[in-house]
Amino acid sequence: MRNFGLIGFPLVHSFSKRFFTDKFEREEIDAHYDLFELKNLNEFPALIQQFALNGLNVTIPYKEKVMAYLDELDETATQIGAVNVIQFIRNGNDLKLKGYNSDAIGFEKSIVPALKDFHHHALILGTGGASKAIDYVLQKLGLDTLLVSRHLNSVGLTYGQLNQNILSKYTVVVNTTPVGTFPHTDECPDIPYEFLTSKHLLYDVVYNPSETLFLKKGKERGAQTLNGEGMLIGQAIAAWEIWNL
Repeated sequence: MRNFGLIGFPLVHSFSKRFFTDKFEREEIDAHYDLFELKNLNEFPALIQQFALNGLNVTIPYKEKVMAYLDELDETATQIGAVNVIQFIRNGNDLKLKGYNSDAIGFEKSIVPALKDFHHHALILGTGGASKAIDYVLQKLGLDTLLVSRHLNSVGLTYGQLNQNILSKYTVVVNTTPVGTFPHTDECPDIPYEFLTSKHLLYDVVYNPSETLFLKKGKERGAQTLNGEGMLIGQAIAAWEIWNL
């Protein structure tokens, strides 16, 4: 039996375990998928010594920090600066860990059909590991991007700096933060929703609930909305392909 799993913290509402367990049963694959909650990433070396793993997914908050524990990164993960898939390459007693980013693959496949000719600029809410993959994809697709965070930094704006002029130019808005995730469904990113229009596309990487307050507020203003389910499924399919290279 092959063994796979997910590292991160917390992992209470994991899509990955359900997705892969169903896949293994449906396709009669002799494999198992576990959740490994690591309160600190320094537990990672002991984890890979204890379990005979064939591949791992990585989620919040370790997509960037885990790179220090890997032997190699593929080109896309290197450019993004974040990893959400680890391939275990075994040669006898030797083990090499190689990092990939399938978030980029899942996001690109899910957002491309929704983009319109007038979508040239994108706001990315959040500056974590997921935002790096999304920034990479949007720039690859030819959009100018601007990062938004709670604290002033050299690469973007704070939420308090968003205004009508910015929202009229940046008609794609992507939430890469966990704000609004179940059970905190009454929360949403603090943007001026009153300036959204029917030309806006709001994309939320959150998938539980399927319609977050962020998306609801956008829909009320006539904006096109898209949740993170397509990205999630796309990145999981890509992860399976990576583990079977």
